[in-house]
Amino acid sequence: QVQLVESGGGLVQAGDSLRLSCAASGLAFSAHAMGWFRQDPGKEREFVAAISWSGGTTHYADSVEGRFTITRDNAKNTVHLQMNSLKPEDTAVYYCAAGPRDRPWYDIYANSRAVEVWGQGTLVTVSS
Repeated sequence: QVQLVESGGGLVQAGDSLRLSCAASGLAFSAHAMGWFRQDPGKEREFVAAISWSGGTTHYADSVEGRFTITRDNAKNTVHLQMNSLKPEDTAVYYCAAGPRDRPWYDIYANSRAVEVWGQGTLVTVSS
């Protein structure tokens, strides 16, 4: 019953914006750091962004710093990724991720194997 469901992906042009959403169920949401990862075919899944339990701390991959913003709403059990100034190299399947209960955000930043629950992914395609 533990589940993360992403939505909001689509096809956009370079320079456009998208907002991804992730709805969580079956877990104590506020006790889990949350994050976003992405993966292109033939490549390893890479870290994109993470947010702490109450949203006070965020961290981003260098490739998206200044363009992407991760937020969470613990009352609604949701996490979002606002993506601005999209580039073709942002094209990937984006996955919502929950860290282990009561572990800090940097656990999943340092090692994707620390992720406890993965969403099914939502495809983002950015054309030039």
